[in-house]
Amino acid sequence: MLLKKSFAIVILASAVILFSNGANAQIPDGPDANIAGIPVNYTEAKVGTINLPDVLTTFDGKKVTDARTWNEKRRPEILKYIETEYYGRIPATAPKVTWKVVSTDPNALDGKAIMKVLAGQMGSPDGPAIDVTLYTPKDAKEPVPVLTNLTFNFGAMGGRGGPRRGMDGTSAPVPGTPAHLISRGYGYATINYSSIESDRDGQPNMNIVRKLALAPGQEAPAPDEWGTIASWAWGISRLMDYYETDPSVDAKRIAITGTSRLGKTVTWAGANDQRIAMVIACCGGEGGAALARRNYGETIAHLVAPTRYPYQFAGNYQKYAADPSTSKVDTHCLVALMAPRPILLSTGVSDGWSDPYGEFQAAVAATPAYKLLGKQGIDSSKYSNVGEMVGHELSFLMTKGGHGSTDWDLWLKFMDTYLKQ
Repeated sequence: MLLKKSFAIVILASAVILFSNGANAQIPDGPDANIAGIPVNYTEAKVGTINLPDVLTTFDGKKVTDARTWNEKRRPEILKYIETEYYGRIPATAPKVTWKVVSTDPNALDGKAIMKVLAGQMGSPDGPAIDVTLYTPKDAKEPVPVLTNLTFNFGAMGGRGGPRRGMDGTSAPVPGTPAHLISRGYGYATINYSSIESDRDGQPNMNIVRKLALAPGQEAPAPDEWGTIASWAWGISRLMDYYETDPSVDAKRIAITGTSRLGKTVTWAGANDQRIAMVIACCGGEGGAALARRNYGETIAHLVAPTRYPYQFAGNYQKYAADPSTSKVDTHCLVALMAPRPILLSTGVSDGWSDPYGEFQAAVAATPAYKLLGKQGIDSSKYSNVGEMVGHELSFLMTKGGHGSTDWDLWLKFMDTYLKQ
């Protein structure tokens, strides 16, 4: 089905981008809802006009026209703002991580791969461990690029965010499994997000790494310190440390992916750690790439409601629940922090809660940063049809399906284009 779009982008002298949303901008309107006592809007016409700060205008109003100014001023100020106001900074008391190979299977996946079970011990040799399983092609003659999947479910059988390991009874590997990635010349790793920090709705979730990092007498992270998303992203960065020591891995060609709250996490991890070569963020929605200023589907207010997910963010994030436009940035600035490295925002067409059109608009508004650095982003005159990946180093994809839907053919096309090079 061809999805109609109706929006305009205007760059004004005041360096504000305006998005005007038509009634058919993304998916058919649905009945409004209520989550945690907070209304949910599913009517596009009610969104109205959004005023976005220009990604290439500094907080003090100066236009960014060259890569040096971006790298030395604009990028650092965006990064610091999102770090302290949205996800939270990593405290100096965060534990050190020591990696060890727990076990090795030299004939995994019917002899096609080497499997290593890794443990990243946090704080001490007997501290809690970040759980990772890494597969690399057995016949590889040189270090390989690796797709790292931050997963909800850890182990052999897969499930939400945790693909199965092997075949489906035919000669072809199941899409998205380690066997599939190995057959395409990639390594594949799963990292268990809940081995880094716990994740229970409405709870403080200071049970693993954030508990280890509390200073004497400190009962909770400071308002500008890490929520769980930042802690999970920190865990990805600690795995990057390990990759730099493993001769089978090309640490300069690491892609990361995650879904839903883990889609938010990999977007922040890629923005924060420039060693990460590529991000594929699946259905990150609000708190990820979807524009916070759009009152459509989930909002900041829904995220930080006491019974839901306030623990995922810095305490400072609460201040934007009533009016996201009071923030100096929006999520297009988060996406722009990946530039010039490739990022694919992948969404599901029927996932109105995560606002696919809001992610598309964020990609459009982040495109000038990519162009400034000599790369390409989204053609703003074209909104994606279902199953059509649009863009270049910065791309957007709407898959057929709802929350968590994937398209491994196009994901791997994106990886082949920008990672295998």
